[in-house]
Amino acid sequence: MSSGLILAGVTIAAGSFLGRYVLRNRALIQKTIKSLPIASSFSKYHRGGFEPKMSRREAAMILGVPPTAKPNKIKEAHKRIMIANHPDRGS
Repeated sequence: MSSGLILAGVTIAAGSFLGRYVLRNRALIQKTIKSLPIASSFSKYHRGGFEPKMSRREAAMILGVPPTAKPNKIKEAHKRIMIANHPDRGS
């Protein structure tokens, strides 16, 4: 019984110290959060500006294959992206 009370007290104290730290360092925390990379930067597919006419290099970047990839690797990468982006199947 007493160990439960001690655990509850320690938890409340830790929460209080955390709340105090957050309130005192709110500006620093907000600055740090804004400097974090956005989730889309972790995507394995290329997102970004493109040239007016798509080049082989751009197409390879979008598919996630090297520009010198064999046709069967290109087809596999294309199929994978098409399935991932399909409205009935992908996310």
